Amino acid sequence: MGAWTEDELRRIDGVQELAIAPVRRNGELRRATPIWVVRVDDDLYVRAAYGANKGWHGVARSSHQAQIRAGGVQKDVAIEDADAAVNDAVDAAYRTKYGHYASIVDSINDAEHRTTTLRLVP
Repeated sequence: MGAWTEDELRRIDGVQELAIAPVRRNGELRRATPIWVVRVDDDLYVRAAYGANKGWHGVARSSHQAQIRAGGVQKDVAIEDADAAVNDAVDAAYRTKYGHYASIVDSINDAEHRTTTLRLVP
C-alpha cells in the first residue's frame, strides 16, 4: 500500500459522497454504497451512519478491502480500524464539511458512531 496523492485527497475531499464497494468473502465487490468521507491531514476516514458491522461497514470490516469512487478517483483500498486518538480530528472534519446537516453530524460524532471510524489506505 502506498500513500494518497495530494490530487486524490483534494478530489475526494471536494465531493459530498464517496461510493464504497467492499470486497465480499467470495472476492466479489458488494454493491457500492454512497457514504460521507472526510480528510484529516493526509488520510481519509469514513463512519457507518447506521452502526457498526451493518451493511457495507460489516463487509468492509470483515474483508479489510474495498473499492472506492469519488471525485473522478477510483481506487482499491485497504480498510483499517482508525486509532481512537484521531476521533476528535475526524469529528471536527465532519462538522466542517457537513455542518449544514447538524443533527446528522451530531449523531455520527456520538460515542457509538465514533467506534465505527475506518481509515481508507491506498
